[in-house]
Amino acid sequence: MRKSDFTLPTLDDLFSTQAERDDAKLERVRNIPLAELHPFKGHPFKVQNNEEMQRMIESIRKVGAITPALARPLPDGGYELISGHRRLAACQVLGVETMPVIVRELSDDEAVIAMVDANLQRETILPSEKAFAYKMKLDAIKHQGIASVQVAEKLLSVEKVADDAGESKDQVRRYIRLTYLIPELLSMVDDGKIAFNPAVELSYLDSYQQRAVLDAMALNDCTPSHAQSIRLKKLAQEGLLDDQIIYAVLAETKPNQQEQLKFKREELRKYFPSGYTEEQMRRDIIKGLELLKRQRERNRDAR
Repeated sequence: MRKSDFTLPTLDDLFSTQAERDDAKLERVRNIPLAELHPFKGHPFKVQNNEEMQRMIESIRKVGAITPALARPLPDGGYELISGHRRLAACQVLGVETMPVIVRELSDDEAVIAMVDANLQRETILPSEKAFAYKMKLDAIKHQGIASVQVAEKLLSVEKVADDAGESKDQVRRYIRLTYLIPELLSMVDDGKIAFNPAVELSYLDSYQQRAVLDAMALNDCTPSHAQSIRLKKLAQEGLLDDQIIYAVLAETKPNQQEQLKFKREELRKYFPSGYTEEQMRRDIIKGLELLKRQRERNRDAR
């Protein structure tokens, strides 16, 4: 027997006009109770209690949550946040009951892409956040089969991610490699204890080998250089890497090895404009030290 396509009208259909139903579908800012807002599943961006977060809390305390978040309705009720996780956390700290939200109907893939694009605009982004965000967006674009056309050329999925982020496709691939690191090593990348380039090379080791690297780092009180990481990767690919070799490589004294002076990002960022990159901060610090050196030389000559 052929299944009928006939469906009964809902109560909303019976007691509302078409104009009212069309109007209900329009996007608008709504004040939604915080209890109805739920984090995005697999959200890679962390809500950290740092200086940036404190500025947001203070801003909301003074003028309220002005910029609306973006969310999509959930099948069982409530809303899944696409962007605005830090605003939600700030409102919870302040005891605010509702926050402004734009509600938009989005498929899973559309939601992932919108979530990544919105959160990549943050002032500071950890390497791990960028790594998983790029991977999530790349997987969503591949699933959708999206291809864009620019200058009469078809962009591949990774090129689409790179183009949207203002990165090279090779750099996007290198960030995605970080998702293959064990959590302990990835956390060290976020903390600045392992540099980006060595971390990418270490990502080609299997989890057992990575844990052996972690143990060797603790025993030798060191981190692998880029050259050492390349050697470890090559040995692993040749099937020659074991615990003893990992320890021997990391026990080597690195060329020009010397004690480093390190600062936390938060310690320095307060002295620079909010949009400054780490490279701009480094450049201005060097300029400032040069000026200080010249001033000291002038003072010495004036004596």
